[in-house]
Amino acid sequence: MNTFTPRPGSAPLSRQVAAQARMEARLMLRNGEQLLLALVIPVIVLVGGVLAADRLGLDLSGHKPVDVLTPGVLALAVMSTAFTSLAIATGFERRYGVIKRLGSSPLPRHGLLLGKVLALLNVVVLQLVVLVVAGLVLGWRPSLVHPLVSAGSVLVAVAAGTWAFAALGLFVAGVLRAEATLALANLVYLLLMAGGGVVLPTAAYGAAAGPISWLPSAALGDAMRAALVDARLDVTAIAILVGWGVLATLLTARTFRWE
Repeated sequence: MNTFTPRPGSAPLSRQVAAQARMEARLMLRNGEQLLLALVIPVIVLVGGVLAADRLGLDLSGHKPVDVLTPGVLALAVMSTAFTSLAIATGFERRYGVIKRLGSSPLPRHGLLLGKVLALLNVVVLQLVVLVVAGLVLGWRPSLVHPLVSAGSVLVAVAAGTWAFAALGLFVAGVLRAEATLALANLVYLLLMAGGGVVLPTAAYGAAAGPISWLPSAALGDAMRAALVDARLDVTAIAILVGWGVLATLLTARTFRWE
C-alpha cells in the first residue's frame, strides 16, 4: 500500500515570480490613480494635442501632428507606469510593511523586483495597445518603410525606457517617505511631460534643446519618434537611456531600504 509522503518546500522561482507579477499587475489595474496615470492622462494628452495642433496649424518638421505626437505619448505612457506608478506603489508598500513581509517569504528579493518589472511590462503592453488604437482613430499612420526595423526599434526603446524609469522610480521610493515619494513622483511626471522632451521633439524647445536631450524622458521620446516616424534606431537616445538605467540601478542597489 502506497502512502502519501509530503514534500514541503517553496515553489520554483519562475512560478513565484509569475504569481507575484500577476498580483502586481492586478493591483495596478484596480487602482484608480494608477489607471489615471497609465491610460486616461496619455489619451487626453494625445487627443488634446492633436486637436490643438490641427486648429493652430502647427507644422512639426513637415509631418502631421498626429504622426509626431503619437510616438511621444507612447513614450509618456511608459514613463507614467515605469516611474510614477511604480514609485508611488513601492513607497506605500514600504510604509505599510508589505515589502518587509514579502522579504520574509520564500520569494527572494530579486524575485520580488523581477515580478514588479514583469507586471510593469504587462501594463505597458496594455497601454501601448490602447494608445495605438487611439492614434489610428485620429489618423496616425506610422512609417511602414521598414516595418521590421520600426518594430525592433520600438521594442528596444520600450525595454531601455522601462529599465531606466523603473530604476529611477525604485530609487526615489527607496530613500523617501511615502508622502514625499507621492509628491515628488507626480511633480517630476508633470515637469517632464510639459518640458522634458517626451511628447514634443527636443527641437521644439529652442535653445534648451541641448540640455533637455540628455534627460531620460527626451531620450525615450526621441527613440520612439525615430522608430515610428523615421523607421530607424536612435542609437544615441538608447545609449542615454541605458546610461540612466545603469546609474539608477547602482543608486537603488546602494540606497534602497526595505522598510
